[in-house]
Amino acid sequence: MSELESNGSVSLRIKVTPKMSKTEFKKELSDGTLKLNIKSAPEKGKGNKEIMGYLAALFSVSESCITILTGETSPMKTVVIRKN
Repeated sequence: MSELESNGSVSLRIKVTPKMSKTEFKKELSDGTLKLNIKSAPEKGKGNKEIMGYLAALFSVSESCITILTGETSPMKTVVIRKN
């Protein structure tokens, strides 16, 4: 969160696992990628919508401040979060 405050944005590499019992970050992988479990299935944008809502709540920003740069249809995503 401090990078978001000092730079105005932060970029995250995320590996998403859908259809889990709870939406939460599980761990950091050896390459720095964050493993994120989500409840939603990866269909019709539901998973991406859940990811954006979860990150917005976690970082206290609006969903419009979250952009999925890469991986729109892949479990590996690069997400940028900007300050409100």
